[in-house]
Amino acid sequence: MDGQDFFTESGVAAENYIQNRLLLLKLQAVEKISKLSAAMFAGLLIGVVGCFIILFLSILLAWLFAEVLGNVFLGFGIISAFYIIVLVLMVIFRKNVLQKTITNTVINIFFEKNANHDNSDSEQTPFGNK
Repeated sequence: MDGQDFFTESGVAAENYIQNRLLLLKLQAVEKISKLSAAMFAGLLIGVVGCFIILFLSILLAWLFAEVLGNVFLGFGIISAFYIIVLVLMVIFRKNVLQKTITNTVINIFFEKNANHDNSDSEQTPFGNK
C-alpha cells in the first residue's frame, strides 16, 4: 500500500464518519422533538379533560353552595372568588413555578440520558470506545 492509497482511504473514511455522525445527530434531534411533541400533546389533552372536570365540578359546587346558602348568586360568587384567588396566585408565582417547571421539562426531554447512547463513562464511536 502506498501513501496515496492511505490518504485516499483515510479521506473516504473521514467523510463517511462525518456523514454518519450528521445522520446520528439528525436522528437524535428527531427523537427529542418527537418526544417533546408527544409530551406537549399529552399535556394539552390532559389539560382539556381536566378543564371539563373542573368546570362541571365548579358548577356542582356552586349549586351546592347556592342550595345551602339559599342564594344562587352567592353560591356562584364563592366559586368565582375562589378562581380569582387561584388566578392571582398563578400570576404571582408564574415565574417560580410554571415557567421553571415547563423549562425543566423541556430541558429534561432534550438532554435525557439514554441507555443505548450518551453514556458519560464510555462514549461509543463508530470505531469503538473513546
